[in-house]
Amino acid sequence: MLQDLEKNFSELENKIENLNKSYQKLQENYFILEKEHQKAIEKYEGISKENEILTENYKKVKLHSAISGNPEHNRLMKSHINRLVKEVDFCIAQLQNSGL
Repeated sequence: MLQDLEKNFSELENKIENLNKSYQKLQENYFILEKEHQKAIEKYEGISKENEILTENYKKVKLHSAISGNPEHNRLMKSHINRLVKEVDFCIAQLQNSGL
């Protein structure tokens, strides 16, 4: 009976050691994945900012092309002017409502 208890105890110790080793490996993998995740987030943010800049530049190029008389962008120029006129009208209406 005592031998059975010792055997069970040693098996339990082995299982605990194996679990501890597995836990340590999982922790190491977690830290590695955490670093990779952080790098991926930073890369995504950089690409996102670059995309925003390129989108703005593209809009500016299209607007410049429309202003310079490119017939393909006449509709863009007209819509841009209409939007600006609406903003001016809105500002005038606000000034009239405020009594200035």
